[in-house]
Amino acid sequence: MNVRCVREPLLAALQSAAAVVPSRSPKPVLTNVKLEADGTHGVVSATDLEVGIRIALDGVETKAPGAVLLPSGRLTAIVRESSPGTTFDIHSDGTAVVVKAPRSEFRLPAEDPLEFPAVATFPDDACYEMGTPLARELVRRTVFATDNESSRYALGGVLVELTAGGDGSAGSVTAVGTDGRRLAKMDGPVATTGGRPADAQPIVPARALQLVERCLGGSEQLVHVAVRPSEILVRTGATTISARLVEGRFPRWRDVFPERPEAIRVGLTVGPLLAAVRQAAIVTSEQSKGVEFTFAPGQLVLTGRSAESGESRIELPIEHAGATVRIKLDPRFLGDFLRVLEPTATVTVELTDAQSACVCRTSDGYGYVIMPLAAD
Repeated sequence: MNVRCVREPLLAALQSAAAVVPSRSPKPVLTNVKLEADGTHGVVSATDLEVGIRIALDGVETKAPGAVLLPSGRLTAIVRESSPGTTFDIHSDGTAVVVKAPRSEFRLPAEDPLEFPAVATFPDDACYEMGTPLARELVRRTVFATDNESSRYALGGVLVELTAGGDGSAGSVTAVGTDGRRLAKMDGPVATTGGRPADAQPIVPARALQLVERCLGGSEQLVHVAVRPSEILVRTGATTISARLVEGRFPRWRDVFPERPEAIRVGLTVGPLLAAVRQAAIVTSEQSKGVEFTFAPGQLVLTGRSAESGESRIELPIEHAGATVRIKLDPRFLGDFLRVLEPTATVTVELTDAQSACVCRTSDGYGYVIMPLAAD
């Protein structure tokens, strides 16, 4: 193999692939990235056997097609420390890989590319299609609520429900993340291309979705999703990410969003509410981490207290003329929800009593449920 690559696209591909490459592995071959080239295109791929990534490289000049394995960390450092616009010649003679720039040359150990596991390519059949802004919000607004340390259900992943629609109706996507104490749900529309894909409900590892968010391009770019029996593939621009699905049973999340016509509903602006939550939480501790929220006519009062740190009382004007409702919530959970929203956005908070869940909703399909803490 003998190719010539330009620094900037090669560095971007290596940095994306580095998120997948394991620092240690029982299979040392996985600490490499694979570079394949044929004609004017190249592909950088990496995998840890759970998540895989393929990034297409344009502007590759191929003198001799083929594939090589390169140590991810060392190659990334070589390319990163070079000057902008540097052109690299990479060639292998079977015993070593030579990476050569105008004023530098590195000779790296060569490993057999046939020993590297195959990384899935995006299929040519029917798939789902959505805009990049929606894909980004689906991840940002749900993945923080997952629990990678739990052995219950499949709480370390995000449930992604995909429906193709039909008879002129648009398809839909619903992403749900939960750790058993709070639940985040985001809805949105999807289209289909290449036919009508089957409806699917994969549970996607949180780290795979975080990689997807990191690789998303501009707002005009489309994101394609294909689901196989044990794998999901996401293509965004020149990047294809594949991930093994989480096994297990996801909680019956729809039961968490009951119809409650008797509940009080209060509209709040995200920025001021987040600031009040952060202030009230200053005096809380691990032993006394709850903040009491009192929704009274005309104002919301947030009260925090702990034996070692004292007390806090924060008042926030609100448009509410109904009955007074008190509920004690973990400020970290509410803060996580508010931080993924624009400060000027409006959130509708739905409450019934101190023992029932607090439900928060936005006008763009986002819902969030927090279970209350026991009152003192």
